[in-house]
Amino acid sequence: MASASLPVAGAQQLGSPKRQPGVSGTVKATLVPYGYLTPTMVLLVVLMVIPIVMVIGYSLMDNVIMKKNPQFVAFKHYSDILTSESFWNAVSNTLFFTGVSVIAHLIIGLAFAMMLNTGLLGNRTKAIFRTIYVLPWLFTVAIIAVLWRLLLEPNGVVNYVLMASGLAGTQVEWLSQPETALFAVTFINIWSGYPFYMTSLLAGLQGIPADYYEAAQVDGASPWQRFVSITLPQLKPIIISMALLDFIWTTQQFALIWMTTGGGPLGSTEMLSTFTYKLAFSKYQFGAASAAAVIVLVISMILAFFYVRAQKARD
Repeated sequence: MASASLPVAGAQQLGSPKRQPGVSGTVKATLVPYGYLTPTMVLLVVLMVIPIVMVIGYSLMDNVIMKKNPQFVAFKHYSDILTSESFWNAVSNTLFFTGVSVIAHLIIGLAFAMMLNTGLLGNRTKAIFRTIYVLPWLFTVAIIAVLWRLLLEPNGVVNYVLMASGLAGTQVEWLSQPETALFAVTFINIWSGYPFYMTSLLAGLQGIPADYYEAAQVDGASPWQRFVSITLPQLKPIIISMALLDFIWTTQQFALIWMTTGGGPLGSTEMLSTFTYKLAFSKYQFGAASAAAVIVLVISMILAFFYVRAQKARD
């Protein structure tokens, strides 16, 4: 009798419907992903959202920190900054510094990437050149600033070479003259930043199928036509993304400028970053510095919007 009841019990167990999750189980499954995101969200709020809100609040007050009871002045600091000649001088210098750097980074990086991707050089030669070309990217900003200050000083190597070759008759104070300082720091930034483009574009070139070039060569396309019709279109998404990212980075460059010229001489290398820093920690105008920081934040957000948009289009 016992053996006969087992199949019946088994049949009832197999035929029983699956147990549906209750309301508590559904809520728990919904909240689990947010539990994993909570630590990151807390860090973002503490390290980003709260400081941004505080800076925006400071920009609407009189000289905070320096005054015990600062007063609300609305947009006075923004008006003073946007009508300041020093601010627009910093904007002009930043645009020149950033625009020339990004264009030069692209041209030099693409040229070196194509040279390292050619079949005319052996693997050992390519390895040697890759090591040499990527060195500027490995140095810290402090090393780069000290290195080029020594090279560009009146008794430095650069002046010695120029005078020995007859290209210059007297010593040039590259970082101390308003006429040459901006060009000098821009050159230093170009030298230190092109490896980022070179490595990224080299990876992009190696990802282009060789069949495209073989088919174009069979059709009689010249090297320039192959470059314009195949190489550039294939690299276009990478170039746009890197250019926007480099533009964001370069507009916020501070350490290199501060450690080479400090924004001088006579404001010839003053950037938005150094302009904001001096307002806060040299002139102790924290309200005005907060307003300048908010303006830089808005500019950065606009650039970041276009960068994210380009990334989505690339994906």
